[in-house]
Amino acid sequence: MELVVARPQGLYCTAGDFYIDPWRPVDRAVITHGHSDHARMGSAHYLATQAGAGVLRHRLGADIALETLPYGASILHHGVRLSFHPAGHVLGSAQVRLEAGGEVWVLSGDYKVEDDGTCAAFEPVRCHTFVTESTFGLPIYRWQPQAMIFADLNDWWRGNAAAGRASLLFCYAFGKAQRLLSGLDPEIGSILLHGAMEPLTRVYREAGVRLPLTQTVASLADPSQIPGSMVLAPPSAQGTSWMRRFADYADAFASGWMQLRGTRRRRGVDRGFVMSDHADWPGLQQAITATGASRVFVTHGQVAVMVRWLREQGLDAQEFATEYGQEEALEAVPLSLEHADEPAPTGRVDPDRPPA
Repeated sequence: MELVVARPQGLYCTAGDFYIDPWRPVDRAVITHGHSDHARMGSAHYLATQAGAGVLRHRLGADIALETLPYGASILHHGVRLSFHPAGHVLGSAQVRLEAGGEVWVLSGDYKVEDDGTCAAFEPVRCHTFVTESTFGLPIYRWQPQAMIFADLNDWWRGNAAAGRASLLFCYAFGKAQRLLSGLDPEIGSILLHGAMEPLTRVYREAGVRLPLTQTVASLADPSQIPGSMVLAPPSAQGTSWMRRFADYADAFASGWMQLRGTRRRRGVDRGFVMSDHADWPGLQQAITATGASRVFVTHGQVAVMVRWLREQGLDAQEFATEYGQEEALEAVPLSLEHADEPAPTGRVDPDRPPA
């Protein structure tokens, strides 16, 4: 019997009678991280990392039935030993290690292998079967070191500030925003946040992540601080009435999708910064190889390409059909679709979409 199988509700641990990142409400849900394609409302009981508790309570409700474990600690449930190990994706993100009947499975959720300083760094976990994402599973995706991206970003901001312009940087409100904040140089000017960025930034601070001083745009008493400032906003703020308060500004978008030719033009911004909280092509290869797994399931992203590459390496590889990946897809949606009256192509509501 397989330790994990795909069911209509999500990935199901047969021996343990629980689900990992289910996309339908279930009795027992084990959660890898707080992005809404992996952590959804409605389940009766949740198990997640201690580090991710604040994020989950913010996104799913303060009164959810939530049990937590520190990284590396384990519990035994119906004969299945379960533990969480750092995934390096966002605050509290984890890989789930399952052991039963002499078999070890690791379900990675989403991950990246570069340590970004705002969450626990990725930890390779040896296993027989590895379940991996493949969001950026094409050879074109190769990230620059984070220090180089931050240097480029601060140079862009510095140039705008010298010209008396604000710098508007569009990025995802959970994970990406806090990572970008950690690399900004506050000596250049004020750092301002769209209101949608503030709650989760507060969660990061409460978890001990060091971030520079920020203010929300709405709370700004002195509008003269706007010229020369850095302003972080979610993609859904672009083109809304919220933008009218900025007279002279340059704008940019931070996403792994900026690696694709034409994405910056479709987003209608001045600059694109290639930064992702997911592993690039070499990172995926590195992580999978480090597990020593002989069998690999691919959940979302460039599934066919990754499965083919894995089989060429002599591994038993196949797809798990899932509903993951919608969070990343929203960043790639053209502006005309993202602000359409109909739901986004994922068919769900973006929890970080600000009010009009």
